[in-house]
Amino acid sequence: MSKLGLLLLIVFSVFQAESQSGINYKIVVAQDGTGDFASIQDAIDATKAFPPKRITIFIKNGIYREKICVPSWNDKLSLIGEDEDKTIIIWNDYFNKINRGRNSTFFTYTLKVEADDFYAENLTIENAAGPVGQAVALHVEGNRCRFKNCKIIGNQDTVYLAGEHSKQLFENCTIAGTTDFIFGSATVVFNHCSIVSRGNSYITAASTTKGKAFGFVFLYCKLLAEEGVSKVYLGRPWRPNAKTVFISCELGNHILPEGWKEWSNKPNLNTTFYAEYGNKGPGANTNMRIKWSQTLTNNQRKKYTINNILGEWANTK
Repeated sequence: MSKLGLLLLIVFSVFQAESQSGINYKIVVAQDGTGDFASIQDAIDATKAFPPKRITIFIKNGIYREKICVPSWNDKLSLIGEDEDKTIIIWNDYFNKINRGRNSTFFTYTLKVEADDFYAENLTIENAAGPVGQAVALHVEGNRCRFKNCKIIGNQDTVYLAGEHSKQLFENCTIAGTTDFIFGSATVVFNHCSIVSRGNSYITAASTTKGKAFGFVFLYCKLLAEEGVSKVYLGRPWRPNAKTVFISCELGNHILPEGWKEWSNKPNLNTTFYAEYGNKGPGANTNMRIKWSQTLTNNQRKKYTINNILGEWANTK
C-alpha cells in the first residue's frame, strides 16, 4: 500500500471511530425546539468526557434560567452565544438562600467552570439575586479558560476566579458588581474590558498565592460607574500575597484618590503587591495613593504582556 493510501486509511478509520462512538462536536441549543437541546446543561451533560478535540455548543438567543456546571471531565468545551445581549444565562442564588454555612458563597454561582481549556463568547452571565450579599455569577476553577465578548453581571462577588495554578483570560468583556466583585487566587488578564462599579465599595479582592509572579492584571480597561457611585477602591487584599495591577487603563472619577484599602489584617500590606502604570482619567492621579501601593518602572512594565503572564495558549481560541 502506498503512503498516501495508508494515510487515507488512517484518516477514514479515525472518522469512522468517531462516528461509531457517537461523538458530536457541534451542538445547537435553542429554546424553540430547532436545536439539539433546549437546555444548556442538558447539552453539556451529553458531551463526551475528555474529548480528543474541542466540542462547541452554539446557543441561540433566549433567556436560559439555569444553574450550570461544566465539570472537569468536559474539557475543551466552547459555549458560543448568538448575541451577547440576547443570549442570557441567569440564576438567583445567594449566601443566605443557599444556607450551607460559612462557605455558602461558593455554591451561589450561575455558571461554574471546573474544566480546563474552556471558551465562552457572546454570552451574558448574570446572578439576579440583587444586593443581598454574596452572590456569584461566574465561578471559574479551570486552567486556560477564556471569555470573549461576554457580560458578567451581579452585585457582591460577581466573578470568582479560583485555582492556585489556573490562568484565565477575559477579552472585551463587561464585568459589573458592587463589593469585591472580582476575587480569587487565579492568574488572570483582563484585556480591553469594561469594569462597572454598581456601588461604593471595592473592585478587586485578590487572594494570590505565595510565589506567583502575577495575580489580577488589567490591560487597557475602562473603569466605569453607575449613576450615584462616587467612592470606589481599586482593591483590597483578601489574602497576604494579593497581587493586582492596572496598566494603561481609563479610571473614572469614582476611583478614590488613595486608590487601595487594607483588609482587617494590616501585616498583609507587607506582602501585597498593588501597582499602576500609564493609567489616565480623573481617577488615575497617583499623588495621593496609599504608601504601600506602587508605580511600575518601565522595565517592570515590559513583563506585563499577555504571553508572559498566561503563556502561548492565550494566542489561540
